[in-house]
Amino acid sequence: MPDAVARFSGFAAEYDAARPQPPAQLTEVLMQWSGTVAPDVVDVGAGTGLSAAIWAGRARRVTAVEPGAGMRTVALARLGLTQDPADAGAQDEQPAGPQVPAAGVPTRFAVVAGSAEQTGLPDDCADIVTASQAMHWFDAARALPEIARILRPGGVFAAYDCDWPPCVDWETDAAYVAFDDQVRELETGRGLRPPYAGKGRHLETITGSGLFRFTTEVALLSREQGDAKRLVDIAMSQGGTKTLLEAGVTEDDMGLTALREVAARTLPRARPWWWTYRVRMGVR
Repeated sequence: MPDAVARFSGFAAEYDAARPQPPAQLTEVLMQWSGTVAPDVVDVGAGTGLSAAIWAGRARRVTAVEPGAGMRTVALARLGLTQDPADAGAQDEQPAGPQVPAAGVPTRFAVVAGSAEQTGLPDDCADIVTASQAMHWFDAARALPEIARILRPGGVFAAYDCDWPPCVDWETDAAYVAFDDQVRELETGRGLRPPYAGKGRHLETITGSGLFRFTTEVALLSREQGDAKRLVDIAMSQGGTKTLLEAGVTEDDMGLTALREVAARTLPRARPWWWTYRVRMGVR
C-alpha cells in the first residue's frame, strides 16, 4: 500500500500548477477564532506551499512542514526561499519573496522536513496549525497529540479540504464525478486505495480526540478560473490517478479519456470555477 509521500512523488510541479489555493478569507476566520493578529502559523502536510502562501502579509511567521522532498523543493520556490536541494530537510527562513506579495505584516517563511506525527518543532510554538487537503493522510492517533503539543493554549487547529470537483456546469461536473467514481472503484478492486483516504469524518476525529475544548465545521467559497487543460491536470494530480497509471490501468479504463472529451467541449476557454472549502476547527 503506497503511503502519502510515495503516492504524490514525482509530479510536484504539475500538482502545484493545477491544484486550487485556499481562499484568503480563511486567514481572517482563523485569526478571529484564535484571537490573534499576526499569528505564528504551522502548516502540516504543506505540500507545495499553496496553503502556507495565503498567510503572506498576515502572519508573523509561517512554518511549512512537509515530508516529501519534491514537494518541499516546489514550496521553497513558491515562498521565495533559497536552499540547496541536497539539503532540502534543513530549515530556510527569510521574508516573503517576490512570488508571495506581502499585504501588511512582514511575514517570515520556513520550510522544514517533518510530518504531522513528528513535526520536530518546540512546544507551544504556534497560534494556528493548518492541514490543507492533508488530514486524511495522517495517523490521527499520533498527529493530533503532536498538533496539540505545538499549539499554544487557545490556539486553533484547522483541517480543510475542497469538495471535488469544482462547480463549473452540470455536464462538466457529472463527467468528473464519473471519472472519480471509476478511479475509486479500480483502486479499491486492486487493493490500492488506502483505507484512510476518506475526508468525511475529520470533525468527528478531531472532536473525539478530547484534545480540543470546542470544535466546529464551517464552509467557505472560493472562485478561480480554469479551462479543459487545467481540469484534466487536476485529475492527473490526484494520487489515485497516478497510482493506477503506474499499475498499468489505461486512461480509457479509468474514464480519463471521457473526461478529456467532455472538458474539451465544455471548457474550450477559461471559465469561473467555484470551490467549496470545508473547514474543521478545534481550539486547544
